[in-house]
Amino acid sequence: MARTPLTDEQIAESLETLPGWIRQGETLTRTFALPSYMAGLAFACAVGTVCEGLDHHPDLFIGWKKVTVSFTTHDAGSRITAWDVKAARAVDALGYPKA
Repeated sequence: MARTPLTDEQIAESLETLPGWIRQGETLTRTFALPSYMAGLAFACAVGTVCEGLDHHPDLFIGWKKVTVSFTTHDAGSRITAWDVKAARAVDALGYPKA
């Protein structure tokens, strides 16, 4: 998969098909609500496992009953790439609700 930064238009188009994800600067970010702190830890581990398989690792913030997942591609100057979009879709495939 290409690690070329996406244009602003490409990012906006991608976000139309990624419900719950937002652009924050040069990251794709989504916050997931979980029923308990331990469920959040389990979710973060699931995200880590999926992303290890993709060889693309997010920043994770684990809070009380919520986990925030953020993707950027460091190899592309910490910009948003198709790699980030693919990883966000993989996280969504885990089936957890958004906050």
